[in-house]
Amino acid sequence: MIDDLAHIDPEIYAVIERERQRQLQKLEMIASENFVSAAVMEAQGSILTHKYAEGYPGRRYYGGCEFVDTAENLALSRVKELFGAKYANVQPHSGTQANMAVYFTYLQVGDTIMGMDLAHGGHLSHGAAVNFSGRLFKPVTYGVDRQTEEVDFETVADLARRHRPKMIIAGASAYPRALDFARFGDIAREVGAYLLVDMAHIAGLIAANLHPDPVAVADFVTSTTHKTLRGPRGGLILAQEQYGKALDSQIFPGMQGGPLMHIIAAKAVAFKEALAPNFRSYQEQIISNARTLGQEFSKRGYRLVAGGTDTHLILVDLTKTGLTGQEAEEALDLAGITVNKNAIPFDPRPPKVTSGIRVGTPALTTRGMKEGEMATVADFMHQALSNPKDSASLSRLQGQVRDFCAQFPLFAEEWQV
Repeated sequence: MIDDLAHIDPEIYAVIERERQRQLQKLEMIASENFVSAAVMEAQGSILTHKYAEGYPGRRYYGGCEFVDTAENLALSRVKELFGAKYANVQPHSGTQANMAVYFTYLQVGDTIMGMDLAHGGHLSHGAAVNFSGRLFKPVTYGVDRQTEEVDFETVADLARRHRPKMIIAGASAYPRALDFARFGDIAREVGAYLLVDMAHIAGLIAANLHPDPVAVADFVTSTTHKTLRGPRGGLILAQEQYGKALDSQIFPGMQGGPLMHIIAAKAVAFKEALAPNFRSYQEQIISNARTLGQEFSKRGYRLVAGGTDTHLILVDLTKTGLTGQEAEEALDLAGITVNKNAIPFDPRPPKVTSGIRVGTPALTTRGMKEGEMATVADFMHQALSNPKDSASLSRLQGQVRDFCAQFPLFAEEWQV
């Protein structure tokens, strides 16, 4: 109980309370963040956290698992229905661990992998030099075309033919356009590579049939369970059925011990919510909000990477403003708006500075904001970016943002199951 926490550990209670106020009073626009429902949080904070359950349903190494077995089976059946998959594993603690499990199952140390360049929107776990994926395997990276800023498939195919990777990874963490997974599949089959699709950012859009589906064309699909999918923080793996036994063995006992049964139960709740008819409407609104927000930025003179978005996020190029991404992130935070600095393709600035910001709409959409509110949000952001050093102006703007946020609960009634 939260009252117990306030009594036993007032310092942590205070941290949680301050974070609650931050989420309530600021515009949460980090593309990888969202707000879960009260039902998901209730499952996540339940007594299932007490239970050790090494192994899989019906094959545990501890007794007393009959009820958590039911929870995991529900999660498995629901996620397979949601994505039309034959095999699923819901035990990975994160998307990166899901990727790690696939790599460790079907690759040997030193094998060549090919993923999107981190500087062009890829993810650390797709072969970045500072990550285990770039240290244990030989990474080859592809990127985007300099003019269109969309994936350059001719280069992808050429790199695949020259380097013959054992695995091609399709997916991104800062890419605003739809990904053509079928084309990745064709290239992978041509060179005899496995295809892994990391759909972490766009899983909700895929579940709602609003983005090309990777499940039928990829050998493996990994994801987080938060972001657009709007569940607890965690990971999952989907795959063609023949890979299931080996993947299960790699997760346990290969990489993990006891799964987090309270998180798995919360995943099951989120999957049930995603199977409800209004989930598609919610995802449609996410995309519409992102497109509208992009249009509003364009009206105010900002350049959008790739010219816009097909997804839940936009990348804003700040080069013409003279601001760095770091400066923009700091100014917006003082105005009550949370984003992250982000490299743009071919960015001349270092990753800790950047020339852009990444802006997402999932959390705002969960709060019930729609196209009309996106114009207001864009105006708030433009005001902050136009006066990044004016502390008095930013403070006044923070008050306006706080009043605006007060009109929207963290989870709008229309998106509840």
